[in-house]
Amino acid sequence: MRTLSGRCHCGNLALVLETALAPEELPLRECACSFCRKHGARTTADPDGRARIVVRDPALLSRYRFEHGTADFLTCRACGVYLAAVTGDGDAGFATLNVRSFDDQAPFDRDAMPVSYDGETADARRNRRRERWTPVEIVEALPSGNA
Repeated sequence: MRTLSGRCHCGNLALVLETALAPEELPLRECACSFCRKHGARTTADPDGRARIVVRDPALLSRYRFEHGTADFLTCRACGVYLAAVTGDGDAGFATLNVRSFDDQAPFDRDAMPVSYDGETADARRNRRRERWTPVEIVEALPSGNA
């Protein structure tokens, strides 16, 4: 397994992606929705991998939902970086990760596949995400100095 790591600008949100794929083999998508365009997001997911998102200070985590309300778009309230979109299915969680938050940007300096999910129903979105997004665990930690 390969490990890719990243974080928001201030370090409040951190992520680790474990995948059997080389970074150059991971799909790279550029969503046409207004949220992703405004954030300049380029995302990836590996349904056979696993991701972990660590939130140092939960008070600085923003979970934004729009349109169908089927996913939370995680951004840092302190620095404004969009890290990932997550959705839940019972006890299971799934994420698509913004590669712009990864520490090593070189493997993602390539063309992204443009995608649009306009016209997709809420159920179709949930099904696609369960099949194509990365299983994720979100861990909330205490802020520094509050242990």
